Amino acid sequence: MAEFLDSLFSIFFIETLMNGLLLGGILALLSVGLNLIFGVIDVVWICYAEIIMVGMYLIFYLNNDLGVHIIPSMIAGILFSGLVGWLTHKIVIARLIDAAPINQLIATGGLLFFFQGAAMIVFGIEFRNMGVSLGSLAVSEDIYLSWTRLISFAISGLIVVALYLFLSRSYLGAAIRAISQDKEIMSLMGVDTKKLYLLTSAIGGALAGLGGCLLVLQYDVHPFIGLSFGPITFIICVMGGLGNMVGGFIAAFIFSELITIGGYFAEIEWGYVLAFVFFIIMMFIRPEGLFARKS
Repeated sequence: MAEFLDSLFSIFFIETLMNGLLLGGILALLSVGLNLIFGVIDVVWICYAEIIMVGMYLIFYLNNDLGVHIIPSMIAGILFSGLVGWLTHKIVIARLIDAAPINQLIATGGLLFFFQGAAMIVFGIEFRNMGVSLGSLAVSEDIYLSWTRLISFAISGLIVVALYLFLSRSYLGAAIRAISQDKEIMSLMGVDTKKLYLLTSAIGGALAGLGGCLLVLQYDVHPFIGLSFGPITFIICVMGGLGNMVGGFIAAFIFSELITIGGYFAEIEWGYVLAFVFFIIMMFIRPEGLFARKS
């Protein structure tokens, strides 16, 4: 017991909590993108994390193989991911709007395997690393935080705030919020819901591309990188209440802290186990999510 208390109040545990906060910023960005799509279109994209993988591969290819500067490579990754999101809706999702949820899940699950298979054919199964190191910030004599994670956290926060302002202050944002609340009424009022769906899918894809920009600086790129972030992003959205971007934002930090605390006391894999166990327990207590929107 004494050893546990010593670990709990050590300087390294404080560093772990701070790193969990930084991880939560990226997870919040990913969950906001997925929740935006679900809230408007009412279809859960199981393949959402694979769009992140597509963006990461494009950034790596442009920067590492073609020698394009990292900033233009990232901009291209965001734009291309937005295009992939747009095409995903145009080709697949638009035909499933009124389909049964199980059919939607099967179709987007099929896209998941399509993206993975295409990545293996084009790039192989090797792990690729950008090799970018920005060093660490010395918060105190014993606490060091990665500049990469700090910058990623700051960018994630800015984008989430910008998205909030777009949805709350702009005409298009108001239309998107309105259609998420009552699709039938908006259609009767003459609003072109198909165009708004396409716009939402493009924005969601671009947010996935931005997530790829932040992740490619910290993680290896490989065809299965989506499996590292897809399940946790999905359960964050469910825990926050599907379609509730504020709830997903808060839930992202809850899960990021659970993951890092589990990794501190054991291995990082146990951190994910702790997060999933917490999710299962909470689904018995609050099956609609902690912050589910009231109908």
